[in-house]
Amino acid sequence: MKKYLILIFISAFLLSCGGTSKVAKEARKTFDGNWTLTSITYPNNAGDFNVTLFNEASASCFENSTWDFVSNNNRGTYTVSGIGCDGDTNYFIWSIDEENTPAGLYDFLLKPTNDDYKSTTGNQGFRLNLKNLSETNMVWEQTVSLDGSPFTIRMNFTK
Repeated sequence: MKKYLILIFISAFLLSCGGTSKVAKEARKTFDGNWTLTSITYPNNAGDFNVTLFNEASASCFENSTWDFVSNNNRGTYTVSGIGCDGDTNYFIWSIDEENTPAGLYDFLLKPTNDDYKSTTGNQGFRLNLKNLSETNMVWEQTVSLDGSPFTIRMNFTK
């Protein structure tokens, strides 16, 4: 009987540790640190577009913005830059959601907060697709609707 109880305890322990995949854990570690959003592009779309990102500022303000991700508590900050941009530090909570995406691809969830990391938007946030992540480069894509058709915004980061 004692052997069965030990076996059940070990099984329960191993199952409780399996919540996040090894790949997602490695992705979280790679996110950690300071990044620069170097460029914003619109694949499959030609022309100039007046895009506001994260209900905050124009895409031009986000180019060369600095981002800091802290993986041990899923918090971060970003500061927009550029002529006519406020330059304030903005706070957010982030996570990688691997449940609703194909293997190897992740949705990245970003939720704006105040400086105490309390939500400023209720349950609303932004879902982006993590297209590429390496030690020095990261690419996010967000698909929105423009005139009833999908419109993709690509954000390219370097570390």
